[in-house]
Amino acid sequence: MSQLPHVLSSQDESLDLEKVSTAHKEELNTKEPHSQANSLDWDGPEDTDNPKTWSLKKRIFHSVIPGLFNFVVSLGTSIYTPGVPQISKDFHVTPTVALLGLSVYSLGLGLGPIIGAPISETQGRKAVYVLTLPLSLLFTLGAGLAQNFETLLVCRFLSGAFGSPALAVGAGTIADIWVLEEGGGLATVLVILAPFMGPALGPLIGGYTVLRRSWEWLMWALLIVGLPIYLLTFLTSETYKKVILARRAKSRGIPVPPGPTGVQAAKVLLTITLIRPLHMLVTEPIVGFISLYAAFSFGVLFAFFASFPYVFGAVYGFDSGSVGLAFLGLLFGLFLAVGTFAVFDRTWYAAAREKAKLEGKATEPEHRLYASMAGSLGIPISLFWFAWSAKRDVHWIVPILAGIPFGWGNLCLFLGTTTYLVDVYHALNGASAMAANGLLRYTFGAVFPLFTVQMYRGLGIPWAGSLLGFFSLLLLPIPWVLFRWGDKIRQRSSYPTGQNITR
Repeated sequence: MSQLPHVLSSQDESLDLEKVSTAHKEELNTKEPHSQANSLDWDGPEDTDNPKTWSLKKRIFHSVIPGLFNFVVSLGTSIYTPGVPQISKDFHVTPTVALLGLSVYSLGLGLGPIIGAPISETQGRKAVYVLTLPLSLLFTLGAGLAQNFETLLVCRFLSGAFGSPALAVGAGTIADIWVLEEGGGLATVLVILAPFMGPALGPLIGGYTVLRRSWEWLMWALLIVGLPIYLLTFLTSETYKKVILARRAKSRGIPVPPGPTGVQAAKVLLTITLIRPLHMLVTEPIVGFISLYAAFSFGVLFAFFASFPYVFGAVYGFDSGSVGLAFLGLLFGLFLAVGTFAVFDRTWYAAAREKAKLEGKATEPEHRLYASMAGSLGIPISLFWFAWSAKRDVHWIVPILAGIPFGWGNLCLFLGTTTYLVDVYHALNGASAMAANGLLRYTFGAVFPLFTVQMYRGLGIPWAGSLLGFFSLLLLPIPWVLFRWGDKIRQRSSYPTGQNITR
């Protein structure tokens, strides 16, 4: 787990416009004049302004906040789905149309880097949390007060869009605070796990809510959870080194050379967060196939928000609260995935790293894929298990347990491929590769629930689930192929790629 903070901090720091601008100018063969900004640094190893020197208690507190933000934002996805029948009735739309409230929220989440990066760059991490979450909660309030379906959709989209920047800067906050060997791995796990726990717990919280209240209370529940978390933000301090040093320099009367502004900054940011990701998605096999696989798994997860109520309601007569309990299998699988990744990181990857050191080489990025290869086996096992065990003559616990290998496989796949992409493409292009991955994941998450129930009704539960299982089998070889031939594929890339720095 010790490598996670380094990898994720690389993703976030690659959105630093000063660094990106320099790299962009080098690509254009322009000359960058020497900047005094590079001379700004901490006064020494004991500088109290450096978040890494804060007390343990203060660092833990500042690590919990991003995790809580990630949880409440991701909770907004699935907590909506138990209210679909009521929303359908109140607004006189079909259940499929009512599910658009989930889809547009997911699409909004995909805008995180585009919204969060410029705020983080110019105002710091804290500004992202302080400025964006209240807007998300405000539009959540608007969704709960909506008098027509169109207003509901607009508010849900904007709620997701303004909640998403917290997801984009959380890993960077952790990297600001922790030294790798001093708890950074554990803190990073919190930030990674929270966005997966939110969707897993949303149906449970929402399910029992709508049993006793109207669907509007799903929005009130988000506000009840989100508002106290937001208020904690005012007890935090800024963690982003560049912003801290710039503010301190200003207070000391030291001039700070301005970074890229205006059209230049907008162009660089747009390139990193949108143009380059789309280009890499269609021209880089590594990015394209990994993103497709991750997006499919993410789409299936969102499809469960529609299929679980249908399957457990039709077969076992579950009410919305009991359907929420069925997602606990997924939650248990997530915790298993964290342990699995830690084991691979500290055994096989550590062995590969030590071998590379002895040989005077860098560690091959493909060694990051051990967890992904293992997780690829869990996804089809889960899908076929669920498809053929959800029967009246089979106890309901059996299909619930089928969620364990899916939660495990899905997160293992994400952890392994995320670290692999950043190791392959390094900080600058790694951020674009992950942005491509995120764009496709949230698109699939938006689309899959819209056809899930029709598919289950048309094909029947066994064959609808099996269809997803067959697709997962087609995608299963991707991490295995990359592990075996990834070095050769990297050599043909049009982007700078290479090996991870030996640590």
